[in-house]
Amino acid sequence: MTFHISEIQVGVGMLGICPIPGRFGTYHADMTVVRDWSAQLVLSLTETKEFSTAGAQGFQADLAAAGILYRHIPIEDFATPSAQALGDWSDISHQVVTVLHAGGHVLVHCFGGCGRSGMIALRMMVALGEDPQTAFRRLRAARPCAVETVAQLSWATEGVLSDFDAC
Repeated sequence: MTFHISEIQVGVGMLGICPIPGRFGTYHADMTVVRDWSAQLVLSLTETKEFSTAGAQGFQADLAAAGILYRHIPIEDFATPSAQALGDWSDISHQVVTVLHAGGHVLVHCFGGCGRSGMIALRMMVALGEDPQTAFRRLRAARPCAVETVAQLSWATEGVLSDFDAC
């Protein structure tokens, strides 16, 4: 398997979904793809130990060196965000909306680029006004493995309007 960023148009912006760089190839080659994709914001959903497993311990520093904003919400594989992980969600989701509304690129990744990444991408798509079923079909067309559990699907499509009451 090669490193690939799946793209989903959201309004005038672009959401990208991918695995952690280094998971399926060399970290440096994957980082070149990330930089060339021109993300303004990268949202990492991996747990800390997953960076080591992929050889991506320098990911945050490499993004900073490239001028790419980095946010991290560690979520256990196949799970939904814990209450602790959600502590920064309001701020992060507003950053994602700001970048997308400006026509920018937001890259979301987890270890495999499927469940956690798909869950967050779907939540953002629905929160920005897309019908949940339509959003899910579009997401799966772009990334067939996106959203791996019923719990992830439920979290992605419930209560999203409250995320953006202030927008």
